[in-house]
Amino acid sequence: MFSTRTLKQTLSEMDDVCVEKLGVVVVDHGSRRAESNALLLDVAKLFGRVSEMKVIEPAHMELAEPTIAQAFTRCVQRGAELVVVFPYFLSPGRHWSQDIPALAAEAAAAHPGVRYLVTAPLGLHELLAQVMGERIAHCLAQANGAAEPCDLCREAGGCTLHLG
Repeated sequence: MFSTRTLKQTLSEMDDVCVEKLGVVVVDHGSRRAESNALLLDVAKLFGRVSEMKVIEPAHMELAEPTIAQAFTRCVQRGAELVVVFPYFLSPGRHWSQDIPALAAEAAAAHPGVRYLVTAPLGLHELLAQVMGERIAHCLAQANGAAEPCDLCREAGGCTLHLG
């Protein structure tokens, strides 16, 4: 199962990597919808704020920019000597096992000497179940008039109970 190690703890145990030389590329699928692509920018900013890391770049696997290659290059330009590519996907699949590693390898080839790692996707984790519960509770409260719509559904008018 998943280890509860922190990023700071792991970096402190690595002799050859410090936080200033670590870059993270957060990759989603990419969409033709600008709103969907914009959410990844917020995810990358949130991760930077929570992790206190400085070199974090968003990337889309396809359909939109920045690409993995563009984000990888940006990390290197910002001082990264190790780039971690994090697939912002819920489950493993072909994109995680084949497409993203191939795109990361292609991006790394343009930067000799820079190491890279493609992590596992989000997968099964108890915190995801907690987030699901919080989202469901908020949407039920909003549909019942006891809460304001969240940022995700505000433009769509919020959550609405439907009669089947």
